[in-house]
Amino acid sequence: MIEEYKSQLPLSIFEDAQKELKNHKLTKKQEKEFFDKLLESYKSSRIDPGESIGVITAESFGEPGTQMTLNIFHFAGVVELNVTLGLPRLIEIFDARKEASTPSMEIYLDKQYNKDINAARKVAALIKETKFRELAQEFSINIAKLQIEATPNKKNMRDLRITDQILLKTLSESIKEVSVKQNKDGTIVLKPGKEIELKDLYKLKEKAKDTFIKGIPGVTQVLPIKQNNEFVILTSGSNLKEVFKLKEVDKSRSVSNDIFEVLKNLGVEAARQAIVNESLKVIQEQGLDVDIRHILFIADLMTASGTIKGITRSGITSEKESVLARASFETPIRHLIDASLVGEEDELTSVIENVIVNQPVPLGTGLPGLIARIKKLDGMKNG
Repeated sequence: MIEEYKSQLPLSIFEDAQKELKNHKLTKKQEKEFFDKLLESYKSSRIDPGESIGVITAESFGEPGTQMTLNIFHFAGVVELNVTLGLPRLIEIFDARKEASTPSMEIYLDKQYNKDINAARKVAALIKETKFRELAQEFSINIAKLQIEATPNKKNMRDLRITDQILLKTLSESIKEVSVKQNKDGTIVLKPGKEIELKDLYKLKEKAKDTFIKGIPGVTQVLPIKQNNEFVILTSGSNLKEVFKLKEVDKSRSVSNDIFEVLKNLGVEAARQAIVNESLKVIQEQGLDVDIRHILFIADLMTASGTIKGITRSGITSEKESVLARASFETPIRHLIDASLVGEEDELTSVIENVIVNQPVPLGTGLPGLIARIKKLDGMKNG
């Protein structure tokens, strides 16, 4: 009996219904009643042919968007780990901005690392980008010897599992034409191979401070937190490609909030899902209710071409066939002049251009464009 409903319902709804049935002991009659009501509810929620879905989707985002706050959210009170939310984040997603204002990752760990906080901290130490400035208590310039002297911060080095040998080797390889050695008191000395002026020595000191020692470039902060009985690492900064190279990381669940990075590393389907997830997160965090189908519609529209295109004059709008539709969005003079130069024609097939020229609009989606004349079969009654 249940199988006959399988073809009439979407698979996700059907599977959810089956899970619910396992939790309740129902008779065959009650099960049939349950599926009948579910099917009725599903059919009534479908969009009718001719419905203007684009307008409804735009309105469904536009109205709640006016009530959104311009807020930045801090993780666990850590100032460095902040994520842009609210209206600025929604605009960032739908404009398809190449650089996220606050890129971050949610890194899930393999089973042997996600139950113990110390193991999670070890992985976090591998991920965090570490520069020389974080491993030294003090930098000074020895004017008499024209050299730079740095006092190591032993505690930070222990926490980040960096030895003196690793530090000296990395500095030697990273800073060219400079000899790096360590005095008996532990001070690290950087001495240029040739005589240089004091101002150049100062520049060298600043360059040395920013020398990359270990970790993943771009990930400036890490924070292991407990989430659903496992430890997850939240980051400030994003670099999925390098994170996926770590054997301790669960690649199937780790995500970034930078949709272009997801596109580059995981493809357009994953990017589409990232747009849906990030939009939904912002909307739910604000306590607003927008049907997920509107979000899916926008995500499909943005990624239909195989890459991500924003809802901007250079993105989706630029692809519209109608000159008047393009001109109605932004920079109308430019669009009209460009169209005039090549003698472009406007077929007036969609809503905007017909509103502009004061004609009835061809409204809705899913309406048939073909009418077939059916021959009267023998034996059919007239009527």
